[in-house]
Amino acid sequence: AAAAALGLLPLGKTQSPESLLDIAARKVAEKWPFQRVEERFERIPEPVQRRIVYWSFPRSEREICMYSSFNTGAEDPVAAPGGAAT
Repeated sequence: AAAAALGLLPLGKTQSPESLLDIAARKVAEKWPFQRVEERFERIPEPVQRRIVYWSFPRSEREICMYSSFNTGAEDPVAAPGGAAT
């Protein structure tokens, strides 16, 4: 109510805090690849796995494009002489 009175939130709207599971999963995903988490810990509850996987992927369109269009440094097979992939 105090936040609404200050004009920070629309009237009737409340903001719920982020769950401890989401905070922890996001921090794990920021530091380690999911494969390393799986290798390190024998048993990870499924809800925890799902949240870590969720936070492991980029959020913005720019980041998605950056990660999905990487250049391996290999020659483009279409541009190779003859246009055939080897």
